[in-house]
Amino acid sequence: MPDKLWDGHPGRTPCCGTPDWPGNQRATSPPAKSCAWTRSTSCAIARRSRPSDGRSPQGPPVDDYVFVEGPADLDAGDTPVREVALSGLFSAPDRALIVYHLMYGKLQTDPCPMCTLWIDGFNGIAHHIARNADFAVAAAADLPALRQHARNRGWHRLRLLSCGDSTFKYDLGSEDKDGEQDSTVSVFTRDGDGTVRHCYSAHPRMADDIDQRGIDLLAPVWHLLDLTPQGRGDWYASLDY
Repeated sequence: MPDKLWDGHPGRTPCCGTPDWPGNQRATSPPAKSCAWTRSTSCAIARRSRPSDGRSPQGPPVDDYVFVEGPADLDAGDTPVREVALSGLFSAPDRALIVYHLMYGKLQTDPCPMCTLWIDGFNGIAHHIARNADFAVAAAADLPALRQHARNRGWHRLRLLSCGDSTFKYDLGSEDKDGEQDSTVSVFTRDGDGTVRHCYSAHPRMADDIDQRGIDLLAPVWHLLDLTPQGRGDWYASLDY
């Protein structure tokens, strides 16, 4: 028989998620966790309700950018190729569209490992997202290169778009005039008349001294590592595993 019951469970010992973990009392106390939850919830409410253009809470209208995509089945090859407009990515008028901007293409000659980590996760939950919103991954890379990377990673649940000659990434702030790439997540809505509106975008860099943290909430990897005594440290994802 175990010599101690912890929270009613035989053999469970104190860890960093329990009150007896050294130095953890403040971090896991109800007031601290409640405060963190309140801040997070307030930010989410503000994102959904802020009037981006001073008039419409859904944001300013944007161009109906045109992308190119291949067959839905990654294993079917890269042809035929078809054009699809931003407005055509919505499956219903009342659904939002989420687009992740992958750092790949132009000056970014290799896929970004950190973006790849995020998209690995999106692929795993794409069927859950699809119950509530439309989702796509867009990159500056040409379509065959993008699809080959997707095949290497097993992204069979995701809609993959090459931006082609469009200014989509530049206009949304995930590409500069020289072709340097950045990761970004953007949310769009579509009016009844077909007008597409830019509702929200977020980038990794939050400030000059806070890099790689602006879209942490999109990757459960960080939240799990933050539960451990060592935390996330300076670990960085790579493409070799």
